[in-house]
Amino acid sequence: MIGVQLAHKLGIIGYGVHAKRLTSIIEEYSNFEISHIYHPTKIFNDFYSTKKIEELYACDGIIIASPNITHFDYIEKFLKNSKCFIFCEKPPCVTLNEIKKLSVLDDDDKKRIFFNFNFRFSQVSQLIKKITESKQFGKITHINIISAHGLSFKNNYLKSWRSARNNLHNILDTFTIHYIDLMNFHFGKSNQFNYIPSKFSDNGDSFDTCNVLIEYDNHFTCSIFNSYASSYVEDILINCTNGYVTIRNNLISEFYPRDTFDTNEHFITPPIINQSSLSMNSNYEISLKNSVNHFLSHLEKKIFFSLSDFEMSLATNVDVLKMKNIS
Repeated sequence: MIGVQLAHKLGIIGYGVHAKRLTSIIEEYSNFEISHIYHPTKIFNDFYSTKKIEELYACDGIIIASPNITHFDYIEKFLKNSKCFIFCEKPPCVTLNEIKKLSVLDDDDKKRIFFNFNFRFSQVSQLIKKITESKQFGKITHINIISAHGLSFKNNYLKSWRSARNNLHNILDTFTIHYIDLMNFHFGKSNQFNYIPSKFSDNGDSFDTCNVLIEYDNHFTCSIFNSYASSYVEDILINCTNGYVTIRNNLISEFYPRDTFDTNEHFITPPIINQSSLSMNSNYEISLKNSVNHFLSHLEKKIFFSLSDFEMSLATNVDVLKMKNIS
């Protein structure tokens, strides 16, 4: 029928919790249609289920939401057998050798791959951009991020893949990597880093806590502390030469100027110039929806993705692999 635009067909690889989360977001778009959901060994009781990867080659876009160890192989398959756009969950690769192979792809192949480092699309990312571009705060000198909760003390943690020895660095791979990429995205490739994993609960065999310190150009530093063995806390401090910004208790508070004194001309805490709300609980959900929307809008308009974003995704992946000493 003239004037009716056919929906873009999407294939999804993965039936896990995150794949279902992505599926529910995609289903909100009327101009995109999920045609197949692939699992290599199982058929599920729904209309989309298939064990034949070939059925997905004709899709306009592919969502790779399978275990990390499979990402590279699926990327290779679809680059070879399909012209589709590829949405791949982070991290892109599990070895430096896989990274090397992606780094030498033709530019046209690189530009149809989108890696879902979704914190780039978060409200926290927008705030960092605002501070970086503003004049009243001066230069950013240090960012301190604390994000933690008590997952490792839950009864179902022992049954989770997160607690297994073969996922020793799971908190780095699934949690901290988001913040590492967010810093790399805004401040470029890191110059050096220090990674300290640890375990504080008696549950499971993997690390439940980690601390990462990263240095960038001009000696700017970032500290990231994440834990599954803590009371719930979300606390971000962005320190600058003429003030600072905090995200605490779901509030963004902006403090400046630096030169604020008491009656004895001693430095005191600058006044709060501005406050606004930011729910850290919803920050992830919003960033994920924004990231999916970014992918779908490029697919719909047939606009390639940025090469610089592709390269930064690989740089983040390299940092994480080096922290784990994986070759």
